[in-house]
Amino acid sequence: MMPVIDVRDTILSLMNDLGVDNRAVAGALHADESAVKRWLAGAHYPQRDSRARLDTLIALRDHVMDTFDESEAVRAWMHTDNRYLGWLSPANVLLAGRIDRVEAALAVLDAGMFI
Repeated sequence: MMPVIDVRDTILSLMNDLGVDNRAVAGALHADESAVKRWLAGAHYPQRDSRARLDTLIALRDHVMDTFDESEAVRAWMHTDNRYLGWLSPANVLLAGRIDRVEAALAVLDAGMFI
């Protein structure tokens, strides 16, 4: 059983920490933007697949926050085109639903490789 979280606060925190909007969160979670809006309003709660992907996105955010010292650096990395990601920004890759690719790019960066 997954722990209970405050979905609204969690999503708002993700958006703030990563410098993305609810559209990017929706893409990352493979959900409709309207679903994210309902979660933010407290009208619904993400179920199974969306909740599992939300946990994965939280882990990515934590990894990004551990890698960069300042929130401005996080936002800059998230919105800068990245060679490892086919010249897309990590934010755009999240929008496409590929949390795994952003995590891989971050792992390469953590390994000290210039990307």
